[in-house]
Amino acid sequence: MSGEFETLLSHSPKKKASRPPLTPWKSLVTFDLIYWLLFLCRDSSEEKMVENFLTEEGIEENKKQKILAIIKGMGFKEEIAGLSKVEYSPEFGVVQDADRLDAIGAIGIARCFTFGGSKKRVLHDPAISPRTCLSKEAYMNKEEQTTVNHFHEKLLKIKDLMKTKAGQRRAEKRHKFMEEFLKEFYDEWDGKA
Repeated sequence: MSGEFETLLSHSPKKKASRPPLTPWKSLVTFDLIYWLLFLCRDSSEEKMVENFLTEEGIEENKKQKILAIIKGMGFKEEIAGLSKVEYSPEFGVVQDADRLDAIGAIGIARCFTFGGSKKRVLHDPAISPRTCLSKEAYMNKEEQTTVNHFHEKLLKIKDLMKTKAGQRRAEKRHKFMEEFLKEFYDEWDGKA
């Protein structure tokens, strides 16, 4: 699996994704079709769009259901709710790992602060502790979340949720970087640095 994972990760989602060769959709191998679609649509909010596309293209029902099941189970909130604790396909593991790697490390830190700022979240408040033992509902309630707490509530948990060996290796390095960042952040916040 690592070969396909390496290829998938070589296309940064921050750049334009390279298009697959101009091959009729119906002749694509299932594996290629799944990766191409999932690489572009990794959010359950896009599920209906993908379903419509697959139906219009006449994709076989079993292939369509496999793709939609992967999209539906991708999210962190599904995993913490126990909805993804079923056996997963190699395709699911590869795509979910790629998606989660985007959320951690240097780029993940930048994305976290950009998103927090866009939602007018408090940067950090030592009086607001990170939430623990989150249910899906509690995780979705973002009212008392600070941007820095998001590291503890989600981002620092991602390393242990990776499905592939390649994803685990990359997540380990990015996880350490986030820990170093947070140590420096707290030192500066507390006037120690």
